[in-house]
This record gives sequence, C-alpha cells and structure tokens, in this order.
Amino acid sequence: MNADEALLTYVLRVADNALITGQRMIERVAGEAELEEELANANFALDYIGQARMLYTYAGELEGEGRSEDDFAYLRDTQEFRNFLLAEQPNGHFGDAIVRQFLFESFYLLQLEALADSRDKRLAEIAARAEKEIRYHLRHAAQWLVRLGDGTDESHARVARSLAEQWRYTGEFFAGDEVDSILQSEFRGPDLDALREQWLANVTEVLEEATLAVPGETFMATGGRQGLHTEHLGFLIAEMQHLQRAYPGASW
Repeated sequence: MNADEALLTYVLRVADNALITGQRMIERVAGEAELEEELANANFALDYIGQARMLYTYAGELEGEGRSEDDFAYLRDTQEFRNFLLAEQPNGHFGDAIVRQFLFESFYLLQLEALADSRDKRLAEIAARAEKEIRYHLRHAAQWLVRLGDGTDESHARVARSLAEQWRYTGEFFAGDEVDSILQSEFRGPDLDALREQWLANVTEVLEEATLAVPGETFMATGGRQGLHTEHLGFLIAEMQHLQRAYPGASW
C-alpha cells in the first residue's frame, strides 16, 4: 500500500465513524426525556453529518474517480464501511447511548487533535474544525455520565452495565495496522500508543467522578475497520439508504 492509498483509506475510516455515529444520534431525536436534550442531540447529529460530508468530499478528490459524498454514503454496501464497531451499536436506553458517545468521543477528540497537526493540509483543516465541535460534545456526554453514575442506585447500576457491555469495543481504537503506520510516518498522523495512554487517563478521571470502575481485562472485538461488522450495521445501512435504493438517482 502506498501513501496515497493509505491516506484515502484513513479519510474514509474517519468519515464512516462520523456518518454512522451521526445516524445513530438521529435515531434518538424525538425519543429523549427532555426537550432540551432532544435539541442538543439533533445538533450533535448534524455536526457529525457535516464532518462526514467534508471527509467524503475529500475522499472523492483523493480517489479521483468522480464519486461524491452521496456515493460514499448511499451507494456502498455494509462490508465497504470501515467504522468502529462501537459506533454501530444500538442506542438502547439513555445510559447505553451516553456511554457509547463518551467512550468514542474521548478517543475521537484525541484523534482530531493529532490530525490537526497532520502534514496533509486538507485533513488538518477538517480535523481542526471538527475538534471544536467534538470538544463540546464530549463535555456534554461526560456530564451526563457523571449524573447517571453518581445518581440513583438504578441509574448507577444501569450505566455500569452499559460500560461493562461496551468496553469490549474500545480496543479497536488502538489496533493499528499498515494504514495507521503509513499515516503516522508519511503524514504525521496519530501515535496510537500515546493516544491509548491519554485516553485511558481521561476516561478514568471521569469514571472516578461518576463513581464507576474501569472494567477489567476483557476480550476486545475488532474488525470494523476491515469491513467485518456486527449485524446491527446492516439494519442501519438499510434504513439510511432506503430512499436512494428505492429511487436511484433521485434529487430534490
């Protein structure tokens, strides 16, 4: 794999994480317990979709085959997506969704901070813009996690179970491969070992405030970045792509 191919693959991975996370957040609109939370969640989802659009547009330019952001989002099959397994997990109850967002955004913010210093100017610009949005998202998720963890006995128990169930998907954040190695060496991409150390420190600090324990050693599920997904992504993709599949080439 050469440097150009690695850059394209990496950009698509980041874009897919943003798109799938945004889609999951959209599913929560009109289902929250508070109007204020619904409005916040809708805006967060739009932030993610906006990030995905910028990244897909750049991916199309890198690929040079005329594919647009819509082509990447709506005309790829499930196994062509390269998002983390955590991003595609169902929303479940409110605590499930908050834990998923907190764990992912704790990593995503560090990733964006590193990419903002990339030698690839375009990727650095996109990362710097997205970083500002995700910093606020993470603060919101962390505050909710503390409220739930340090709340009632029931909220604590539920969010503790959510954490234990979803922790096994976090190892994939740091399971580097050839793409990550090339991006780091050729484009000054993230050092995953350094990110892992900082991520664990940041996560641990919030979990302690939430009176939650860091889960112990467990099996880590991987495969999302290679197109090997859980059954949940297929249903998400089918719903997201329904209009385009039913009416190919339709436009407003």
